[in-house]
Amino acid sequence: MSFKRTYAEINEKIKKGQAVVVTAEEVIGLVEQKGVAEVAREVDVVTTGTFGPMCSSGVFLNFGHPKPRIRMKKVWLNGVAAYAGIAAVDAYLGATELPDNDPENKHGPGRFLYGGGHVIEDLVARRPVRLEATAYPTNCYPRRRIETTITLDEINEAILFNPRNAYQNYNVAVNRSNKTIYTYLGMLKPNLGNASYSSAGQLSPLLNDPYFRTIGIGTRIFLGGGVGYVAWHGTQHSPCGTRGENGVPLGGAGTLAVVGNLKQMKPEWLRGTSLTGYGVSLTVGLGIPIPILDEEMLRYTAVRDEEIFAPLIDYSEDFPQGRPGNLGLVSYAELKSGQIMIEGKVVPTNPMSSYPAARKIAQILKEWIQKGEFLLTEPVALLPSADSGIKLNSLVERNGVNGK
Repeated sequence: MSFKRTYAEINEKIKKGQAVVVTAEEVIGLVEQKGVAEVAREVDVVTTGTFGPMCSSGVFLNFGHPKPRIRMKKVWLNGVAAYAGIAAVDAYLGATELPDNDPENKHGPGRFLYGGGHVIEDLVARRPVRLEATAYPTNCYPRRRIETTITLDEINEAILFNPRNAYQNYNVAVNRSNKTIYTYLGMLKPNLGNASYSSAGQLSPLLNDPYFRTIGIGTRIFLGGGVGYVAWHGTQHSPCGTRGENGVPLGGAGTLAVVGNLKQMKPEWLRGTSLTGYGVSLTVGLGIPIPILDEEMLRYTAVRDEEIFAPLIDYSEDFPQGRPGNLGLVSYAELKSGQIMIEGKVVPTNPMSSYPAARKIAQILKEWIQKGEFLLTEPVALLPSADSGIKLNSLVERNGVNGK
């Protein structure tokens, strides 16, 4: 006989210290031992995690007013430009922004030693950051320039707001050309010398709720070592692509826009990242609790790496030219084995995301819930899903490959 469980019932058990919480890795073994029906009645929450480069990230900062006041027009933080066209002392710093004097790829491959993601890490690590700003004078804001040093605790607000995180699935990048290339999925050796991927697979949040039954606007999450929330669907959200029989997308699909208080986060889970020949990024730690509302939700959370497939894409020609199609599909179990077969050749694999870190995030979130420190929130609105008829990423869908 089927059953239903509500958010209120789960939260009441969390408050009393009675909730049964397991990670998305642990639930797989439980289902193998006892079956879906029995485990669904035993388990209240399944926790997930992922830790990898997420370029579409950044932070809103309010510096507070100096004396005399200033209406900032141009802002730099440790030499990295932030967008100041918001208000007098507000700015948005993007993770991929570079200093004006970075040589970039002029003598490629560039090293990209420092950028927006590194500034965000410096802030959350409580390191001093050099603030420079210029302005035009007004009667209410007469100051023309300011140069000072700030720390995260000294400024008014710091709000991590990432427009696109936690991709539901992603490409596996390879290089069929005869020269080394440099991409946001790392260095790709010539002649199918390696294959690079970026997902936690069976621990990844959106692969454990493929149709967004529990993840939506207002969902409370682990973000950067603190508490955050899902704010909206992410940019390039594309839930209507091809799926396997288990509902899991066979390529890039859903994404999340997430928000949280940077002052509560930890540098362990927000890391500035340099990608040779490509640029800079921010490696983000993100975890989502999945409430087991019924047997169907438990079945989704028990997905295994061998049941999750990603497309093999040639990044030497097909991806940069936007050509449709792929070189086949490969499971995350194969990817995590360290080698895969492509066109009859054994190809070593390398992850851009960290599975051990994803496992740790899922465990931390599990412990928060078990201690009664983290209650679940029921979304105020669910995100567009495969049955919504909404195609939010039409250009990429026409090209047949997801893109950074």
